[in-house]
Order: sequence, then structure tokens, then C-alpha cells
Amino acid sequence: MEEQLTQRSVSGKRGRIGLVIALLVVAGIVAQGIWSRHSQHAELVRDANEHGMLTVEVIKPVRMKPTQDLLLAGDIRAFSDAPIFARTNGYLKRWTVDIGSKVKKGQLLAEIDAPETNDQLRQARADAQTARANYLLAKTTADRWAQMAKNNSVSRQETDEKNGDMLAKEAALNAAQANVSRLEQLVSFQKIYAPFDGVVTARNTDVGQLIDAGSGAAGRELFHIQDATTLRVFVDVPQAYARMVTVGMPAELLLNEERNRKFDGITVRTAGAVDPVARTMRVEVDVKNPAGDLLAGAYAQVRFRLTSANPSYTLPGNALLFRPDGVHAASVDANNRVKLLPITLGTDYGTRVSIVSGLHGDERVIVNPPDSIIDGATVRVGQEKNNKSNERS
Repeated sequence: MEEQLTQRSVSGKRGRIGLVIALLVVAGIVAQGIWSRHSQHAELVRDANEHGMLTVEVIKPVRMKPTQDLLLAGDIRAFSDAPIFARTNGYLKRWTVDIGSKVKKGQLLAEIDAPETNDQLRQARADAQTARANYLLAKTTADRWAQMAKNNSVSRQETDEKNGDMLAKEAALNAAQANVSRLEQLVSFQKIYAPFDGVVTARNTDVGQLIDAGSGAAGRELFHIQDATTLRVFVDVPQAYARMVTVGMPAELLLNEERNRKFDGITVRTAGAVDPVARTMRVEVDVKNPAGDLLAGAYAQVRFRLTSANPSYTLPGNALLFRPDGVHAASVDANNRVKLLPITLGTDYGTRVSIVSGLHGDERVIVNPPDSIIDGATVRVGQEKNNKSNERS
């Protein structure tokens, strides 16, 4: 009996131990499942945070050099340029110069035959002599009547009439002399002279051709003369550089066909105002051309070396954000948070744009920022690009 009780006790202990072991196994399985799910959730959270955070590339703003070259198109013109027209009617009697002839001031270019004008001058001189004779007679008569009026030999009325007749004859003489002077000038215009030293660039007349005076519809340009020993080069400077180009600033003239040659010039005039349509300022650069290496009317490029006391920074165009409230640059602070910086744009150089204000130079600016980026967003900096190669000279 006692032996049976002992066996039952041992069998009960074994059952309780098995139950405890089973409970432990079940608890372990449950704990393992909970831990596995917790680990998977944490991993999912980490993956979500990792893939949900925007990865960006950043660059530093580049400061422009204090001295930069400004290359603009220039229009070369002769310092003196004049079309030559006739001042009297007639037929061309002869010409003395042709295209390419170098002339001096006052040199005879051509002569016009105008017999009608010569006849008119002879008639005017004869009329002037008649008017002078009439005036002298009227003056002598008036003097005599004035003398007789002192002795009361003639009336005061008759004396005034004679004096008035003298004044009328004097006015007629002055008119006749003025007509003579006018015709003498017309006769002098039969010879055409060079107004300044230069080169004849065009001859549009020949012997026997009918010449009409003036430069209107009837008149025709006889010659064209240019003085190209000094050239005027006109340049339209954009508004952004208008204040930097001043009188006395040196300039260099470059020709496309002679890229290795440079011609020195000097800025002599500026318009002092910006064209409201083109937004440019007209500037004149004078270039000495004693040897005639440069041709008036040619196209050239003018290079100015501009100096700025406070050079601005530049950014590539793909680093700008255009928002309704203005242009911004998206920068990343030390905590990798986005900060939108309002900036003011300057000159557009094509791939880069100068920044007038809004940057200090130590910012990390995001390249190609998405339009949805907001201020304060956390980002991951993937790479900082080397931006020095894009520095403006």
C-alpha cells in the first residue's frame, strides 16, 4: 500500500514538471513571436524613415572674381562721315577723284557747268550798278533839297519826298547787292571741295550728268567721304553693367577674322541713360587707326575689364526655386534641416546666375531641389559637389 502511494506521488510530480515544461515552451513560443513582430516593426520603421528622408546634393556659392571681362558686339564707324551733294543746278563738267582716293580738306572734287547761273550773276551785277546809280542820284537830289530847305526856297513836304526817295533807292541797292551775293555763292558752289581730310568711299556721278541741287528727292549724292584715322565704335552695354562702364575706361577691339590681334581703345562717351526698350546704354569707344587696319562699317567685339569692389556670388540655374513670393535658394543647416533663403538675382550668364543679395558664401545650397520641399524639412546630405570649376573670371 505504501509502495503504491509512493508511485502515485512520483507520477504526480512528473506530471506537474511536464506541465511546467509545456507552459514554459508555450510562453517561449509566444515571447519569440512577440519579439519577432516587434523587431520586424522596428525594422519597417527604420526602413520607412531611411527611404522617406530626401537625399540631396549640395554645393557652396562661388564668389566672382573682382575683375571680369565683358565682351559685347560693337559697330565700327568712321570718325567723320559725310555725303557730298551739289548746291547748284547744272551738268557735271569734270571730276578729279574716284573711289579710294585720299583727299585733303579743301581739295577740288568736281566742277559743275551752270551757264544759266553765270548769266543770272551778270544780270544781277548790272541791276546792282543801276540801283547804285539811282541811289547816288537820289542822294544828291535829297542833299540839295535839304540845303535849299534851310533858305526856305522849297517846302518841307518836297524835302521829305526827296529824302524818302533816296531811302527807297538805298533799299533797292541793298537788295540788288544781296542778290549779287547770293548768285556769287551759287557760282562758287559749281566747284565742289572736300570738307575734311579723308578717303572717297563712293562716286555716284560722271561727266555730262544732270545735277540737281539739294539732298531731297531730286538731289543725288555725288561723293561719300570718310575720315577713318580715328574710329568710333558704338557698343550697347546691358543695364546690369551700365554703371561700371565709365568715361576714360580702356577697352580692347577684337575682330573675328583676326582673333590674335587686339586694338586698344578708350571710352570717350556714354549716353548716361538706359534705353527703355532694349534696356541698354549706348557707349562710344574711340580707336586710333592711322594705318587703316580697321575698316569702317565692320563688325567687331569690344572687351571691357570691369572691376567690382564687392563681387557677388553665383549659383547654377538648377539651384533656384521660383516661388510666388520670390526666388529662393534651399540651403541645409548644421542639423540637416532645410532653410529657404530669399535671394535677389543679378546677371544671367547662361549656366550660372549672379546673386545680388541673400547669400553669405558659407551656405550649403541644394542642387535640383524638388518643388515640394518646405522650410524645416529634414534631409540627408548625400554629396557635396565641387563648384570651383564654374567660377566666373
